[in-house]
Amino acid sequence: MNLKLKRIAPLQAGKMLAALYGLLSLVLVPVMLAFMAFGSLAARSQGGGNVPPLPLMLGMGAGFMIMLPLLYALMGFVFGVIGAWVYNLLSKWIGGFELDFETQAPPPL
Repeated sequence: MNLKLKRIAPLQAGKMLAALYGLLSLVLVPVMLAFMAFGSLAARSQGGGNVPPLPLMLGMGAGFMIMLPLLYALMGFVFGVIGAWVYNLLSKWIGGFELDFETQAPPPL
């Protein structure tokens, strides 16, 4: 069975990509916190000159890590809406994705 995807709902695409990007950024937060801690310790151990106090660095880093999933979700929403709009525009001119599906019999009970 050959089907053609003619249109993507922009707001739905934006919501889906916002959720996806927001959840994926939660995987990045612990990794970035670890690198931030190691970098701060390395700068201190090397006598990094004018290094800000550790509580200030941790506070700024934690604030950024709290904002990161929100920023990623916002970017996912904006680019999801823009991407769906561009796809819809192009699919009117040159056609949409052609998808090939195969029907299957239901599994035996």
